[in-house]
Amino acid sequence: MISAIRITLVGLAAAGVFLPTTASAQFKNQGYLTDTQGNVVRALGAGVCVRTSDWTPARAIAECDPDLVKKAAPKPKAAPKPAAKPPAKKAKPKLLNIEEKIELQGMPFGKAEMTADNKAELDKFLGALRKATKARGPVTIGAVVVTGHTDRIGSLKYNMKLSERRAVVVKDYLVSAGIDQKVIFWEGKGPKQPIPVTKFCDNKMKRKQLIECLSPNRRVTVEVVGRAQSLAKPKPKPAAKGKAKPKAKR
Repeated sequence: MISAIRITLVGLAAAGVFLPTTASAQFKNQGYLTDTQGNVVRALGAGVCVRTSDWTPARAIAECDPDLVKKAAPKPKAAPKPAAKPPAKKAKPKLLNIEEKIELQGMPFGKAEMTADNKAELDKFLGALRKATKARGPVTIGAVVVTGHTDRIGSLKYNMKLSERRAVVVKDYLVSAGIDQKVIFWEGKGPKQPIPVTKFCDNKMKRKQLIECLSPNRRVTVEVVGRAQSLAKPKPKPAAKGKAKPKAKR
């Protein structure tokens, strides 16, 4: 059989009917002539695959003899899936506008420093904003206004500068506590907005007593504006009252 195949190939080669290949043709245990790369050799002109003497209809391949290859039965079409129901729209959470304020009073006379009590009060204030309550979630801070104040002792020019320095000290503390400095606004008011009760501090007092009396004015005000999600449960709607039955006529 091998000698017969060789004779067939020699005759085809002499006639120049093979497509040129990059390597010499070789035989495998199959029904078609292939090159060294496993590609089926085709006859020039006709473009048909070159069969070997081992070829049988059972060895037909779709590439060369598609009519002899059994076609796979078409897969049955799957039944269309029922259209999925669109997901129910979630109700948008209700947002609350939050406004909170704290007065950090009793700063040292003539200094722009926070006392230990000032820091503890401010930490507690910020912690309450970040903590959820029964009525609301944590507050998302939108803006913080820091205002420095002084007592009335000293010149207006000096006290304006001092109040600004006090505001900056608190502003820096807020930044160190994690508040974005981009949302913080600060200013100094000097002695222009005294605590009402300090109007009873008489300038005739001894200096030490007057300084102590005016202590509430040496302060920084911190005002926070933000939003928080409402956690309050919606009130149930009252049941509709049934219509009264008409009285039967006698």
